[in-house]
Amino acid sequence: MFEKLVAFGRKHQILICHDNPYSFILNDKPESLLSIEGAKEVVIELNSLSKSQNMAGWRVGMLIAAEDRINEILRFKSNMDSGMFLPVQLAAAKALSLDQSWYDSVNKIYTARREKVFELLDVLKCVYSKQQVGMFVWAKIPTTYKDGYALSDKVLYEANVFITPGDIFGSAGNNYIRVSLCGSLEKFTEAIKKIKACV
Repeated sequence: MFEKLVAFGRKHQILICHDNPYSFILNDKPESLLSIEGAKEVVIELNSLSKSQNMAGWRVGMLIAAEDRINEILRFKSNMDSGMFLPVQLAAAKALSLDQSWYDSVNKIYTARREKVFELLDVLKCVYSKQQVGMFVWAKIPTTYKDGYALSDKVLYEANVFITPGDIFGSAGNNYIRVSLCGSLEKFTEAIKKIKACV
């Protein structure tokens, strides 16, 4: 797929912006679009410490691209904002120096949470892939519901549990829901108990 994207971008002279912040979450083999030959001519890749280093809200990210593209962005940014607070930069540098054990420990937590989310989705009789990576699990809703809103509303009003309807991300999400892995195991266990009581 990456090769096809790069070939398409090169053929049509389209700049491809690859937002890749979940690449290290529940993923043993993180991939970059820039690993494809010729990608540097047509790709800008973004990543963030928000997800991989649990630094949400710190506003620390990175951009990888050809030098000309980076210079264009720097010219734009120089008119939009100024330098980042030094202690935040130092914390980011420390976070980036962590070895593989950091990712292993974080992914162990996310793996346990994902199993709970699978259990929750089974209770709702949703269909999903266990191969999903990142901090969210998408699931297709049962045909007994009109759309993701219908299922989300039922769970919200009858079980007092909020699940994101896929519809809010566009019409392609109409028959889906999305569950975040950011809750604790205790919260997921409690949610499952409440949902079982209402479905």
